[in-house]
Amino acid sequence: MVDHLTPTTVFKCLADENRIRMMLLITREEELCVCELTCALSESQPKVSRNLAQLRECGLLADRRQGQWVYYRLHPNLPDWVHGVLSTTLDANKHWLTPDCKRLEQMGNRPERVAACC
Repeated sequence: MVDHLTPTTVFKCLADENRIRMMLLITREEELCVCELTCALSESQPKVSRNLAQLRECGLLADRRQGQWVYYRLHPNLPDWVHGVLSTTLDANKHWLTPDCKRLEQMGNRPERVAACC
């Protein structure tokens, strides 16, 4: 699924402020659910879900269901260059995400993740 990830495809997928913010938050946190992203971005659930679906369709994100929650993480088969772009962008722009990170840290009742089985 990620074989089609060319620079053009990746950058088109990330060419929306909310989608890049989501990708950087997920890169930082490793995994987030829709409700966490809704809180962090101060956006509506339908808007967040629509952007997450686009990122998943592009092959940048993978999801998993745990009870009522759907969690999103970077696709496990992302090429190293995509990880590099995200990590470099995150490292150079932490101040840009500060308000989002603060809202996420202050969020009450964050869903708990079940530890992965061996």
